[in-house]
Parts: sequence; C-alpha cells; structure tokens
Amino acid sequence: MNVRSTDSSKYSASGSEKPVLSLSLDLDNKWSYLKTHGSEAWKSYPSYFDIVVPRILDFMSARDIKLTFFIVGQDASLEKNAEALAAIGSAGHEIANHSFQHEPWLHLYTKDQLNTELQRAEDAIEAATGVSVKGFRGPGFSLSSRTLEVLHSRQYRYDATAFPNLLNPLARAYFFAKSNLTAEQKEQRKALFGSYSDAFRPVKPYKWTLDSGELLELPVTTMPLFKTPVHFSYLIYLAGFSKLAAYAYLRMMIIMCKLTGTAPSLLLHPLDFMGVEDDDDLRFFPAMNMPLEKKLQLMHGFFDVLQQKFSIMTIEQYLDTLDENQPLRRYSPEFAHDIET
Repeated sequence: MNVRSTDSSKYSASGSEKPVLSLSLDLDNKWSYLKTHGSEAWKSYPSYFDIVVPRILDFMSARDIKLTFFIVGQDASLEKNAEALAAIGSAGHEIANHSFQHEPWLHLYTKDQLNTELQRAEDAIEAATGVSVKGFRGPGFSLSSRTLEVLHSRQYRYDATAFPNLLNPLARAYFFAKSNLTAEQKEQRKALFGSYSDAFRPVKPYKWTLDSGELLELPVTTMPLFKTPVHFSYLIYLAGFSKLAAYAYLRMMIIMCKLTGTAPSLLLHPLDFMGVEDDDDLRFFPAMNMPLEKKLQLMHGFFDVLQQKFSIMTIEQYLDTLDENQPLRRYSPEFAHDIET
C-alpha cells in the first residue's frame, strides 16, 4: 500500500497569524468497540494499536502537528500495547484520560466507583507513558454531575466530554440497529453519545459551577448554531456519499466558526486511519467498508484545508491561549440521565 509522503515544513502549525484549532484523538481500541457493540470477543482485548498508532504518529509528524490522545487505562495496563503508547509520549503529544474500562454508561457509576475508575486509569497511563494526566473525556461522551465533581476533586484541569450535537439520538439509534445488544444492554447504553438536550449547551469553552468549585469544559466542536457533527469520522462518512459535499461541509464549519468567534476543537478516532483491509470485524462502524488508500487521501485533503486556515495544537496548548481576563460563561451541571446516589 502506497501512503502519501509529505514535507513537514509545508505543514508547520506554528503560524501565529492563524486562528487556533485544538485537536484530539480518542484512542479507542478494537476491544472497546466490540464491547460497546455487544460482542463477547472483546474479553480477550484484541488490539490494532500495532497497526494504527505508528500510522497516526507518522501522519502527524509529517505535518508537524501535536494533538491530545485520550488513552484508555485498560490498554495502558497491557504489556502488548506498551511500545505503541510509549511512542505517543515520546513524540511529544499530550496524553489525557479516557477512563479505565471504557464503559459509555459511566454516568451510572457512584462517586466511589468513579474515583476507583479514574485512579486505575491514571496509574496505568502514567506507568505506560510517564505522563500524569490533567484532562478527561468520558467514553461515548458519557457525562454526569458526579463525574464532574470527582474530576474537580482529583484536580483535573479540564473535561472535554460535552458533545452538543442535535444528531445524538439518531447516532445512537443507528448504532443500536447495527449492534448485537440485548434489550438490557441497550437500556444500560441509553445515554450513549448524549441526549437531544445536550445540543443546547455551548460550543465554546465554559465552566461548570460545582458544589466543590469550578471545572473548565472544552466541548467537542459541532457546527455553530446548527449543532451538527463535524468530527472526522462524520466527514469521512459524508465523503462516502459525496466527496464534494464533505469538503463543502468542512468549509462551512470554518466559516461558521469564524462568524461566531469559535476556536474549533476537533475529534479524531483510530478508525479514521484504518481501512476495511486492516480489520474486517469492524464493518458495523460507519465508513469501515472504505479502502485504506481512499480514507487516507480524504484525511490528507481535510488536513490540507484545515492547516491553511488554522494553527493546530493540543487541548492543553489551546487552553494556555485563553485570556484569563475574559470571563467564561458558567453553567450548572444538569443531565437528564443523572441518578441519585
């Protein structure tokens, strides 16, 4: 397979005259997709890290980009993933917490369970990468008042779970239709991807007002005003129908962000860098019937557009650019799926 080579000097993200864009990747492994999908095959923890992590690192290195990797603690605890995860830290990318067990029903956890979950992930990630994490994103965008309180008590700098997307219920329905989940498992996962009401939260950074203090939230960017997704998996999915439509949609996002003064925070997944020939077991995931060469061509094209317009950086680097004298809006954490403990 011929992979397009690039000149790193062409893609330098250091141009200070450009507006900023923060970039992150949820490093979900094969087993975590199978687990959420309802397949018992997840229990052997199958991994594609040896394939996809070097590919992602090469892609970003060629473009002189640093991003934030949200790592699952269970993966960090397994020796077979040690080399791949160590390479992420060695390449200078930010490393953050994506839970230990990658269960999208994290909102059902008690505070004690959340503390245990986060501690296990923190310990495993630091042991594998040498990095003490400062940021968190819930699996499947699972978020609750309790999670925010626990993150604050553990002195996290930010949460990046909020996903203000009007299509959340449709995405969940699509996923359920393609899954092998039982009725009980679907009930457990009923908050997967978030609710319709989540779409009414801001796209720009804000602060949660908690009983114990405040916590910064950096939402995954959706189309300003319209609140439809703009993450790369969605762009690839659109390109499966019309490449022109996918590029037009990306350029519309750029225009809307400029008009609303929104600094985009865009989301990647490992499958954005994998084709059907890499793993046929994941065909249930949108666009995983696409050949690798076509998918990588799309990704290069999307990044060509973005790097012409933005200076791309990690979440932590972006937060460092925020004006401390510019007050952020405050919100009380109220979620439809919050439960009493």
